Order: sequence, then C-alpha cells, then structure tokens
Amino acid sequence: MAWMIASCTPTDPASLRPLTSNTVDLPASTEITLPVPPDLTVTTASPALDQATIWQRLQQPDQLYVVVLRHALAPGTGDPDNFQLEDCTTQRNLSAEGRAQAQQIGQAFRDRDVAVRQVWSSQWCRCLDTAELMTVGPVEPLPALNSFFRDRSQAEAQNTDLKEHLWQQAEQPGVVVMVTHQVNITELTDIVPQSGEAVVIQVNDTGLTHLGQFMPEQ
Repeated sequence: MAWMIASCTPTDPASLRPLTSNTVDLPASTEITLPVPPDLTVTTASPALDQATIWQRLQQPDQLYVVVLRHALAPGTGDPDNFQLEDCTTQRNLSAEGRAQAQQIGQAFRDRDVAVRQVWSSQWCRCLDTAELMTVGPVEPLPALNSFFRDRSQAEAQNTDLKEHLWQQAEQPGVVVMVTHQVNITELTDIVPQSGEAVVIQVNDTGLTHLGQFMPEQ
C-alpha cells in the first residue's frame, strides 16, 4: 500500500493517508466482458430540477445519483509553482471558512437522512479534506478526479475515464459523492460551479443525465 501525506493544517501535522486500490488479482485465464456503454455524453434534463426535488431524489434513490461537488473554499487559483501531490504544504488548501463549509455540506446530507454509499475524491489535499470533513461515507482517492488545470491536454482522456467509471456503477442504485475541481466539472457538464456547489448526475442504462445543481449547505 502506498502512502500520501495529506494534511497541512497546524492541528493535524504530518498526517498520512493511504492510497487504496480497486485492483483484483485474477487467474490468467479469466476474462471479464463488460457491456459496451452507450454514448456517454452528459445530457441535461429539461427543465432542471430544483433543490427540493434534488434532495427528494437523493433521499429515495431508485437509480444511481452522483453528486459531483467542487471542493470547499480554498482562496486563490491553481496551485503554487512548487506543487507536489504528496505534500499539502505545496498546495492551495481550504481556508477556515472552507473547512466549516465542508462540515456544513456534510451536515446537510445528514439532516435530510441521505445515505451516501461512497465518496470518491481527487487526490489534491483540498478535495480530500473536503470529503473527509463532510463525514458522510468512506473516502477513496480517484485519480480520474484529479485537476488538469496545469495540463489541459489531459482533459479529454481524463473526462472519458471519469464517465466510464460512472457508467460502471450504473447497476448499483444509491448516492455517491465525487469531490473534484472546477475544471473537471466544467469539462464534464459545461457548468462553472462555485466552491462547494454540487452538480447532480443520474446514471442509468440510457446514459448520464445532468439533473441540476445546488449549494448543499443552503
């Protein structure tokens, strides 16, 4: 198991986070045949659902609902020139307001009894911190959610990986949360979200549908 330093606040110095893997060792003769996905372009529901209706869907999920969340408030743009993924002190991080916002987002889920099956997060510290401060479900790093702000040439391939990952979850109804970055959400949905804003995507056998967006803590 690889380890990543993922805390940079004075109250939690030198904390380590494990990087988990979904890799399964299979016999050499084993073949896995996955269904061919449909066109994975994210379509938009018309009209978009309002916040109250979105919460109702999340409370009683009959299909897979993915809450794609931009990380909480982290002042600035991009990351410092000395950025290193394994060192939070070289990254743009959550402010005190951002940490409080992440906790409020998680509380909003709990207040409405929304059961979250899984939380996936970018490996950037501000995303992992947002996901963990929400405390709504187990958090697992997902490289497909990592920022490509510095290298836009990765956008298309990474967005395709993310959509295929979503498609693989389609047969399991429920709610999952993905904490990522503005550039990733915009590439996926053409929406430019605020910090802490959520875009909700429905995943079923017809594909991916953007249902609406909202600020969960409001």
